[in-house]
Amino acid sequence: MLNAGSPQPFAVGTSDSYTIHGFYWRHAESADTRPVVIINPATSVRCRYYFRFANFLFQNGFDVVAYDYRGIGESRPSMLRNFDACWLDWGALDFEAVLLHTASSFADQPIHVVAHSIGGFVLGLAPSNHLVQRIFTMGAQYAYRGDYAAHKKLRLIAKWHVAMPLLTLLFGYFPGKKLGWLEDTPGGVVRDWIFSRARFEDTWRGRASARYADKRVLVDQFSEVTAPILAVSMTDDEFGTVPAVERLLNYFSSSARSHLRISPESISEAAIGHFDFFNSRLEQKLWHIPLDWLKFGKVSTAWPGHLIAPASERL
Repeated sequence: MLNAGSPQPFAVGTSDSYTIHGFYWRHAESADTRPVVIINPATSVRCRYYFRFANFLFQNGFDVVAYDYRGIGESRPSMLRNFDACWLDWGALDFEAVLLHTASSFADQPIHVVAHSIGGFVLGLAPSNHLVQRIFTMGAQYAYRGDYAAHKKLRLIAKWHVAMPLLTLLFGYFPGKKLGWLEDTPGGVVRDWIFSRARFEDTWRGRASARYADKRVLVDQFSEVTAPILAVSMTDDEFGTVPAVERLLNYFSSSARSHLRISPESISEAAIGHFDFFNSRLEQKLWHIPLDWLKFGKVSTAWPGHLIAPASERL
């Protein structure tokens, strides 16, 4: 068996000839019944951030694949200034390439996905997303500012919709690493974020719009996903509010969807927010939830938090 903490690098070309880099954890013994889990990162979060979680899944019987979107981390180009990349590329090209590579490299094994934040959105854009058999998301949404937590909305807009685009104009990319906010981020991704609308298909303009002219195709692609989804969100997540998570879930019209809402207080934590779910300090308190879901596909009443009823049932 591969030693934990020893991921192996891989590279895969996309349909537009960009190279995506990532890592995999693979057991020595072949088993077509063993699921392989692809980890889709949050916006401008390096795949290395998820390594401890990936090791956890590996130690519990899964093969695992982690990767960086174009422009980020291992998949960053030599020159990021004016590098043309957007959220749509991350899904329709990058995740698609990794998904097909995984299906080929781990032939006949079930494919599951763990998606953090925008990772849940890009999953819906991949033409081969029907290959996925089970999905776990954490705080998954597409950063529509109308869904930001009300008590933090002004601060978030000032940070992400004023400071971020101004710095992007100055540098030709967002220098998030210097600020300790995010990884350095392509300008096209910044554009998608600041102009995000209630319906994502109304958002894209400019170069991205030319590459994805038929927005209806993008929307329809989400309905190709038939895998059941467990969406987890935190009550102190300023991005992953109930409206934000439900807004994205509604696009997955062919999937059985469950939304589990958890408060930090319910597990004796002061804060979790948008990022800390994948911090190893929460391994004993929270990681059993995705583990159980990915293994058995069932929601447990023993989990912390409560299920959010679909909007149609809340009327």
